[in-house]
Amino acid sequence: MDKVPEEKNPAKNPALPAPEEWHPRHNPWIIAFSVMLATFMEVLDTSVANVSLPHIAGNLSASNHEATWVLTSYLVANAIILPTAAWFSGFFGRKRFLILCIMLFTAASALCGLAHNLGFLIVARIIQGLGGGALQPIAQAILLESFPKEKRGQAMAVYALGVVVAPIIGPTVGGWITDNYSWRWIFLINLPIGILAVFMANAFVEDPPYIKKNRALSIDYLGFALMALGLGLFQVIMDKGQEVDWFAAKWICWSSVIVVVSLVTFVFRELRTEHPVVDLRILKDRNFFTGVCIVTVIGAVLYSTTALLPMFLQGLMGYSAYLSGLALSPRGIGAFFTALVVGRMIGKVDGRIFVAMGLGFLGINCLALGGINLQIGMSNVIWPIIGTGVGISAIFVPLSILAVGTLHKEEMGNATGLFNLMRNIGGSVGIALTTTMLARMSQVHQSILVGHLTPYDPAYQIMFQKVQGLLAHAGGGITNPLAYGVIYQDLVRQATLMAFVDNFRGVGMACLLIIPGVFLFKKVIPAKGAVSAAH
Repeated sequence: MDKVPEEKNPAKNPALPAPEEWHPRHNPWIIAFSVMLATFMEVLDTSVANVSLPHIAGNLSASNHEATWVLTSYLVANAIILPTAAWFSGFFGRKRFLILCIMLFTAASALCGLAHNLGFLIVARIIQGLGGGALQPIAQAILLESFPKEKRGQAMAVYALGVVVAPIIGPTVGGWITDNYSWRWIFLINLPIGILAVFMANAFVEDPPYIKKNRALSIDYLGFALMALGLGLFQVIMDKGQEVDWFAAKWICWSSVIVVVSLVTFVFRELRTEHPVVDLRILKDRNFFTGVCIVTVIGAVLYSTTALLPMFLQGLMGYSAYLSGLALSPRGIGAFFTALVVGRMIGKVDGRIFVAMGLGFLGINCLALGGINLQIGMSNVIWPIIGTGVGISAIFVPLSILAVGTLHKEEMGNATGLFNLMRNIGGSVGIALTTTMLARMSQVHQSILVGHLTPYDPAYQIMFQKVQGLLAHAGGGITNPLAYGVIYQDLVRQATLMAFVDNFRGVGMACLLIIPGVFLFKKVIPAKGAVSAAH
């Protein structure tokens, strides 16, 4: 999008009068429903396929390892499009681009549901990711422009509900549909929703005047290629690194070099070119830069806990995929009610207080999850999960307002793309880091615990005799090898549990440690200045 000269930009030159406020012709809540319908559908698809992978692999004659590309391909395509949403909105027009993205996403969903082999499904998921990647930042920008300044906190609360609740209920919905119908319906169900979203977007969404005037005339092909290569390979490395033991694999080493070179070159290119695909100069704004850093950490916390809890419940507690998804659902309850309260209070209370309190609450509840053991019931998990939902929702709405509250309207489209990209990158890094730590710390704890399995350890001797007696009573025969096996299996479970505890405690401490960074924000009052773009 054409760059507005700094001396002519009211955001940078206070001496200039602010542009006249634009208001849409339709009720902003109808517009909000129109854009959030498509956004909720897209965010849901980032997690709905997770629990269905074994069914997909079996039905398409693929291994579980090969089936993970169904997730990776979508995330790679998503990451490439996210930061370029502002440019494409300027090139095509925001309304036209939104409708195009919804149509592309819906058509790709149909292809996913009709896939006859894994290769076809992966190609369809790439197309789906390209169509869905821009929906989140476009929805944010439209919401910010459609609502009057005093109600933008409520608008962002609605947006936060969609992007926080959807990935939480995704595994539950996916598990239920797969168990009761077929994995294909997790994609085919998007068709009626997508058609309704296209109709509503065409009827109620409109472009503001400055979008029509500032149409992009050229594209930075080199910059786009560098960004696509760097972000795409980065996502693949994050997703596949643990499987191949990270830098023990040569392709990880070479790919990492390519990622660093391409992204560094991309940054220099975008800072120098006249029409950048992504305007990185926006990071000079202190509030936006601080918000990007914090949202990256929050993305890591949100996605890593969402990945860890089902692994714990299914792997150690024996829950089904549906039940483990159901156990996560209460996070949405906490997020829903908190977003409504925060959305109404955000103009009356300093947003920095909300973010700091939310981070503290989130950290404390993650530390509470660090108190799990193998004898807990579902209620012991549900309350900390509700608490994490409350914490996350208390953070996102005011964080969005603080992050872009000092930016001009013309910069919001670019800001929302970068904000969402960094949240997703944080999620990728968080999942990769916690799954790696889970595997490594399990080995560390196992090696420590094995040291107690000696004839000289009284506790071990008592346990061995007890297990040996139970086995003898159950079936007789030679029980020593079986007793050793039972005790070792229990040791592995205990070591894995301790690794989960380490992860939850580490995530909780990360939340608490970034609280001081909140006070780097300049104070933003929604009713008196430009407001936010969130999550």
